[in-house]
Amino acid sequence: MAVSRALRRLLRIRDLEEEQRRLALESALGELGRLEHALTATNERGRRGRRLVEESARTDQLPDRLAGLEETRSALCHADALGPRIEAAGDDVTALRREFIAKRVERRQAETLIKETEAEEAIAASRRSQQALDDWYGSRLYREGAEAESAAPALAQSASQSPSASAPIPGEMGARGARLEREST
Repeated sequence: MAVSRALRRLLRIRDLEEEQRRLALESALGELGRLEHALTATNERGRRGRRLVEESARTDQLPDRLAGLEETRSALCHADALGPRIEAAGDDVTALRREFIAKRVERRQAETLIKETEAEEAIAASRRSQQALDDWYGSRLYREGAEAESAAPALAQSASQSPSASAPIPGEMGARGARLEREST
């Protein structure tokens, strides 16, 4: 049984599905990375705001203190907004990773099925080739045996016509008959 076009088409579809899942996973991972980077930047902004408040407390600069407090409050609000989005993006990444792995398994199963089918075909072709060689060799031996048998009566007839030939003893073979017997087997 040859690998059908349907199996090859199935493998191609599985390959495309896996590629789509991989791209979706990479996109989700990129989005998660951007959100985490934004959270890191927001945390840094909050630290800068707290430093500004500390510096303004030493220098008695009220506008700097207010600006620092506003930076800190803004950073906390932004971090609070990013938290659930990062969690949701992490859940999306987990789900997409599972889908990607499932599609990879399906593709590999299709590949394995095709490889096994091709291996079975190669074994069957090898068996057919060996059977053909065995048949050819067997028919060659049969032909040689048939030729030897047809030559044996002619030899026996020519031997009986010669005056010096003695009659063979029943059940025994002469040297020439034994040699022909060995060659035919």
